[in-house]
Amino acid sequence: MESALTMIPSCRSASSSARRDLPLAVGPAIRIACFSAISDRHIMFVATLIAAPTGAGLPAHALLDIARELGVRPETAAWLDPEFAADIGFETAPSPERRRAVAEIAAAGHFDCVVQQRAGRRKRILIADMDSTMIGEECIDELAAEVGIKDRVAAITARAMNGEIEFEPALRERVALLAGLPEAVVDKVIAERITLAPGGAALVATMRANGAYTALVSGGFTVFTGPIAARLGFHENRANRLFCEAGQLTGHVEEPILGARAKVMALEEIAARHDIGTDQAIAVGDGANDLGMIERAGTGIALHAKPAVAAQAPHRVDHGDLTALLFVQGYRRDLFRQ
Repeated sequence: MESALTMIPSCRSASSSARRDLPLAVGPAIRIACFSAISDRHIMFVATLIAAPTGAGLPAHALLDIARELGVRPETAAWLDPEFAADIGFETAPSPERRRAVAEIAAAGHFDCVVQQRAGRRKRILIADMDSTMIGEECIDELAAEVGIKDRVAAITARAMNGEIEFEPALRERVALLAGLPEAVVDKVIAERITLAPGGAALVATMRANGAYTALVSGGFTVFTGPIAARLGFHENRANRLFCEAGQLTGHVEEPILGARAKVMALEEIAARHDIGTDQAIAVGDGANDLGMIERAGTGIALHAKPAVAAQAPHRVDHGDLTALLFVQGYRRDLFRQ
């Protein structure tokens, strides 16, 4: 596999116009070179700044404030998506205090900032949660809506995803409440209630186009992951199996339940199959049952996650969509696939 440096495409010019260099409010005096054009080989770390994809973009002061906190010149920055995403390179691993300061600047400015080593950030595996990550909903809650108990089931889901209760018994309890629901309702829910999360198709397509293996690994159900994985272009999907009899859900799920440990095992198995380490994977999820794989992957990201999960994850994305995972790997917007 190519090194992270050689895989970062070069720009047409290392001294582009002020309009593309920084938001206009910063002023024309500061110019930003393309990251790959920077000759300083001592740059070992990178901070990636990402704004919400809809809105005004990064605050005018964002690059200056983060660069100042990291002790570098803004010239070390490079646009990945003009005014919406940028990299800032620096030499020395930031202290915990400096990381906290950077996180506070990002939180105050309502943008995301992921700090990591520069080398190896392009990943060869994508492993993703489904519910509230690759799609906007929790499938089991939408099934419950069909029998008028969504609020009851959603309350259990929220507690399980925030780590307040164990995932496996919570799943059994919720599935039991669906006993008697026609199996055909699944297709209706997918067609009428399920929405793909913004940026997901681009994330999968771009990583696949660059040789990565993609897996959708969910604590939900195969009746959902199969169609959704196919729509998004994942290589494989794993989830729990619901039992049905005479065209109706029985209220039981196949054991053992695919929970937090199974997600970690899936990551390890996929990495071993491709003869690479889990450090070459990027993992994304939002719930407590995703924390294990998020922590095990080389780059683990909590995306719009439950508070307890976001607080524990190595990296968090609170404002960007799923394309943030591409920016974190150094992809420019013009290289995205759909």
